[in-house]
Amino acid sequence: MCGINLLLVIIVLCGCLYYYFTRTFNYWKKRNVRGPKPTVFFGNIKDAALRNKNHGIVIQEIYDMFPNEKVVGIYRMTSPTLLVRDLDIIKHIMIKDFDAFTDRGLDFSNRGLGQNLFFADGDTWTALRSRFTPIFTTGKLKNMFYLINEGANNFVDYVSTECQVKEDFEVVSLLQTYTLSTISSCAFGISYDSLNDKVETLKIVDKILARPSHALELDMLYPGLLKSLNLSIFPREVQQFFKNLVDLIITQRNGKPSNRNDFMDLILELREMGEINSTKHGNTAKPIEITPEVIASQAFTFYVAGYETSATTMSYMLYQLAMNPDIQNKLRAEVDKITQANNEEITYETIKEMKYLSKVFDETLRMYSIVEPLQRKATRDYQVPGTDLVIEKNTMVLVSPRGIHYDEKYYDDPEVFNPDRFAPEVAGNRHPCAYLPFGIGQRNCIGIRFGKLQSQLCIAKILSKFEVEPSKNTPKKLEVEPDRVLIGPKGGIRLKLVPRKIKT
Repeated sequence: MCGINLLLVIIVLCGCLYYYFTRTFNYWKKRNVRGPKPTVFFGNIKDAALRNKNHGIVIQEIYDMFPNEKVVGIYRMTSPTLLVRDLDIIKHIMIKDFDAFTDRGLDFSNRGLGQNLFFADGDTWTALRSRFTPIFTTGKLKNMFYLINEGANNFVDYVSTECQVKEDFEVVSLLQTYTLSTISSCAFGISYDSLNDKVETLKIVDKILARPSHALELDMLYPGLLKSLNLSIFPREVQQFFKNLVDLIITQRNGKPSNRNDFMDLILELREMGEINSTKHGNTAKPIEITPEVIASQAFTFYVAGYETSATTMSYMLYQLAMNPDIQNKLRAEVDKITQANNEEITYETIKEMKYLSKVFDETLRMYSIVEPLQRKATRDYQVPGTDLVIEKNTMVLVSPRGIHYDEKYYDDPEVFNPDRFAPEVAGNRHPCAYLPFGIGQRNCIGIRFGKLQSQLCIAKILSKFEVEPSKNTPKKLEVEPDRVLIGPKGGIRLKLVPRKIKT
């Protein structure tokens, strides 16, 4: 009898759990929104939750499953989420009706690096964005160029030495040494050489940062739980690293802005103000106090944005140049022609003259957008234009750049690397939301111009000195690393960098 009772208890318990973890799965059906059938507990992201596939790839696959739908209803764990496919609707959400989707919806504690420019929502984001935008003006970038150029020259010298003894390079980790030096110098005023043992620490921190935390899945199961429990998604050692980094720089500058006009100078100027307010008209929100924790949060954002994404983009770019020697030769010819006309120097102005370089860069990010998917949260009920569907307040909305970038409606032969897609006369006729590697609208990437500049300068320097070729270890097809937050190549990319022969 006890055995029967125990069995009944188990059956009832399993039934209750099944109900609980499927309770939302009729949400989109009731609203006549098509979507894939969800799995108990995991919804439609089982492969991502188990780290079998990158989250962005899972969303791209769902995008591809419904080619005729404007929107697709999915479930991330048990949370109903809307995947938007229609470009006009995306334009409304990201640009025209931005006031209804100002938040990213990544809800966790403001403590422990949470109060940063990328994750912050509402008035906090508005205040931070308005204060940090001046860092990336044309004038500021020109002033920083000598620092980026110095890092690129040191990088090329290093590669010239190493290629004498190495058959090939793992270029992702190689290029991270360059982006580490540029972001350290331009954002924090620390020269690469002075980092010494901190270089290895940064690499360790990067490994921790890159792994997606299961806390995100927990928040999808119980939205708002992390925020209510005041929990951070970042490991304590990462939080401590950026606190120590900021404390070091503040001490070196005696707590006052220097004459570098870099990121840390702006932070120290804000620190002297004590607090900042949102710049929205009629705002009555509580001012943001510039605490050491807020400073460390911004340092974290600038490090991740400047270090990981640019190195990965350049690695993909070199891969495509190696696999497409005709494109590489055309690009090198442009670089040689412009530098020769400028006394063999590459300057801020000459980089802007390299139009084909810009096309190659843009096509690389079409094929390999790094941040996937884009996410917004509805801050109020919102009726989707041209439909009867109402997106309820607090509902998550996703956009798949990779889905769009590989959609044959917008790009012919999307698997083919073709920089001419970004000729002005071609790109100008394309829908503005058909190309989204940096996002779009007010919450696009604040560092677009910095990222382009540091990447294009380094590629130009490399092509001036080296031929980029596949090695016996170069994969014919690149797979995406499943266990990383950002899109990146599984196992890295190995390529040969062969010194060019000097013509006499």
